[in-house]
Amino acid sequence: MIDPQSAFSLAGLAAMAGWLGLILSLFLPTVRKPVWRSTGLVIPSLFAVAYIVLIAEGLAVAKGGGFGSIAEVRALFANDAALAAGWLHYLAFDLFVGTWIARRGIAEGVPVLLIIPCFALTFLVGPAGLLLFLVVRFALPARPNLETANG
Repeated sequence: MIDPQSAFSLAGLAAMAGWLGLILSLFLPTVRKPVWRSTGLVIPSLFAVAYIVLIAEGLAVAKGGGFGSIAEVRALFANDAALAAGWLHYLAFDLFVGTWIARRGIAEGVPVLLIIPCFALTFLVGPAGLLLFLVVRFALPARPNLETANG
């Protein structure tokens, strides 16, 4: 059993640290490998474990809750454990996508100052940040920077 409030608070701190690390990785090639491993694997994996426990707890106690209709999802997320699980879901996937953006952006020579707004949108409204990065990536001429991308 995981306390939903504790999971929410700790995950928020871990996600913020991860995003700060991603920003630093754009400017400091020496930190890329450990940061990208943390933000693309370690932190999302920890969130996934907590998610599984919390969503199982939420499904077990939420009356009428599930994923079959919007009403079932609403009923499920009325439970704090399921709501915290949903938040962990967002944090895990947004951080994973942010890591992918960093890796692809550096590898393809996307200017750092164009990657940062993609990070901001991904952090706040995930799919919009991913879309912005895809637009930026395909709008710019290809400029591979494979030397610094291998971090």
